[in-house]
Amino acid sequence: MVVGIELSDHEIDRVFHALAAATRRDILRRTLSGEYSVSALAREYDMSFAAVQKHVTVLEAAGLIVKRAEGRERLVRADPEMIARARALLARYEEMWRARIDRLDALLAEPAGSSGTPEEPKNDHRRNEGE
Repeated sequence: MVVGIELSDHEIDRVFHALAAATRRDILRRTLSGEYSVSALAREYDMSFAAVQKHVTVLEAAGLIVKRAEGRERLVRADPEMIARARALLARYEEMWRARIDRLDALLAEPAGSSGTPEEPKNDHRRNEGE
């Protein structure tokens, strides 16, 4: 699958807001395996239909799920393209932090006093005393 354009700051905010709630993460997980009606999803949670519908709306606004009408029912499924875009963003963050950690490891591995520039000879005060 080819991942589309990068996420905008607004899209990133929406995705992370949507994923911040355990119920929404669970709804997303369930809809990865297929389509569910909002009614069927609501039966899985100890909350009102309206509350589940609000969670679905947040996920839809973030682009993480797609909702479609079939008769009187609203069916939802995860959008793998948006999930891939969010995953690509996290992979870039991971690469950035791994590079920083690698640079820090390299700095810590350098011998003490090794700054990459030659040291100047130290002045030996004992020699100067006898002169």
